[in-house]
Amino acid sequence: MSDVKVTFIRPDGSELTVATAPGVTVLQLAQENGLEMEGACEGNMACSTCHVIVDRSHFDRLPEASENEEEMLDLALGLTATSRLGCQVVIEADLDGLVLRLPRESRNMMGF
Repeated sequence: MSDVKVTFIRPDGSELTVATAPGVTVLQLAQENGLEMEGACEGNMACSTCHVIVDRSHFDRLPEASENEEEMLDLALGLTATSRLGCQVVIEADLDGLVLRLPRESRNMMGF
């Protein structure tokens, strides 16, 4: 199985393109590559600190967000129509070329 390329666009506009085997989440991939994505709940969908904005051209390739994910996204700063939680997006082969924008800031609402 070949690697999948994913491009992260940092808040300052700089880009990082990485290759990964399918099966990891966007949160795992970002953290493994030193990107600032907190993931305060460690990927348990209990916060919105792994919020990413999916490029519109790739958004329809993703499975639909669950109701629980939608509720967590409501807490995210800078929410857009193509926002997702990085802990819920699993990299699959058909996502090759995925482009994700990292928001300027996040809000950790755990414990509130």
